Amino acid sequence: MLFPTLTFGIFFLIVFTVSWSMRWTPVPRKWFLVAASYFFYGWWDWRFTFLLFGTTLVNYLAGRALGRTAGAGARKLIVGATVFVDLAVLAFFKYFDFFLTSLDGLLNTLGLERDLPFMEVILPIGISFFTFQGISYVVDVYRGQIKAEKSLLNVMLFKSFFPQLVAGPIVRAADFMPQLHAPVRLTRNHVAVGVVLILTGLTKKMVIANYLATEIVDPVFFDPSAVGALDLLVGVYAYAIQIYCDFSGYSDIAIGVAALLGYRFLANFDQPYRAASLQDFWRRWHISLSTWLRDYLYIPLGGNRNGEGARYRNLFLTMFLGGLWHGAAWNFIFWGSFHGAMLGLERWAGRKFDEFVPSHADAPGLFARLGNGAQHVVGVIWTFHLVCFAWIFFRADSFSTAADYLAGLGHWSAANSYVTPFVVGIIAIGMLFQFTPRHLGRELALSLRHLPSPVMGLLFGFGIFVIWSVAPEGVAPFIYFQF
Repeated sequence: MLFPTLTFGIFFLIVFTVSWSMRWTPVPRKWFLVAASYFFYGWWDWRFTFLLFGTTLVNYLAGRALGRTAGAGARKLIVGATVFVDLAVLAFFKYFDFFLTSLDGLLNTLGLERDLPFMEVILPIGISFFTFQGISYVVDVYRGQIKAEKSLLNVMLFKSFFPQLVAGPIVRAADFMPQLHAPVRLTRNHVAVGVVLILTGLTKKMVIANYLATEIVDPVFFDPSAVGALDLLVGVYAYAIQIYCDFSGYSDIAIGVAALLGYRFLANFDQPYRAASLQDFWRRWHISLSTWLRDYLYIPLGGNRNGEGARYRNLFLTMFLGGLWHGAAWNFIFWGSFHGAMLGLERWAGRKFDEFVPSHADAPGLFARLGNGAQHVVGVIWTFHLVCFAWIFFRADSFSTAADYLAGLGHWSAANSYVTPFVVGIIAIGMLFQFTPRHLGRELALSLRHLPSPVMGLLFGFGIFVIWSVAPEGVAPFIYFQF
């Protein structure tokens, strides 16, 4: 069930109406939301609802065990075993075919051919997201950041809540669980924020992302050797905007839908292409994942402790595993490894730069501002192109296709087939999201909250009608559904 469809619109209208009619009976309301979420998830394949419930039960029982256990050794054993089970389930569904195929290729290269147990494993939608949420719950209980939930219902709603179930944002138990213990309220702020975010997300996905996908990105990545360098270059920029609008659009809709149901999710994107460094980029891109990797992987590995060498190692390992989380393919591994290596190199170069280049702090004010401003602009351009280079490997269906894409960037004599004023205009509009005032959406929501409810409803409906009218035909799945 895709967000920008009539089916989801009807589904959400029913959920919205029934859930708020039950607001005075919190437990039945939660059961209703759980049932609606399982229905939403089972729309693709009902069999995987049993997987979702099974992993939820494991996390719930682990939390209960941690709540009753005082010994440090026993608590470490419980959390370690639970995380192992969660990751084992994820590894089987997501990486079984990849590792078996890679092993088969290695054995053939060594002349040690074997009959391996190949099987077709269907990847459950959203398994990466609800697995990480389950891990966050158990680890947060272990760390004492939240108490173990006595109610299985609350853990079920936390892991299955449909707005973020299949493509995030990755909601932390410490952020969401306290909301389940508080009275639920629908305020004008909730409605205004929900309306603005849903309309913004639909515009990003249905108009900008879908047009860029059909007009240039899909054709040039399908066969890079068949198009010229200009198409390929603009195609990379187009994909950078497409994946931002596609994924941040989903996050906007998810946060907006949750707000209309009375719950608050943290922002997942913060204008990432205005970042002046890769470190800043990862503070702005897919924030729920980057902070999850920081808190549950980078810091436990040692973080910034134990010297510069350990820091670079931990950065690389974190981003390498982040790439592997995105997909079982060598191009994703390269994508994560590239970001890990460049983050380390960036920090090393920045430290050396600070050692050898005098600061502008003692220079006259205007000179200092000009120097810092120019450095910032160069940083933004450099960071954007580093990210775009890595996007080639992220988008390509294989490592060899990515290599063909890079090779094709040297063929400037070939004719241009896909770069049009329309495509360039859509890319420019997409970039506007990066450089508008940071809190423009919040200010717009604050201005809308004073409107009468019927007027806000008409505005919402009219906005959806306009978006539907200008969007291309068909509804493509969100890119992050595959992860």
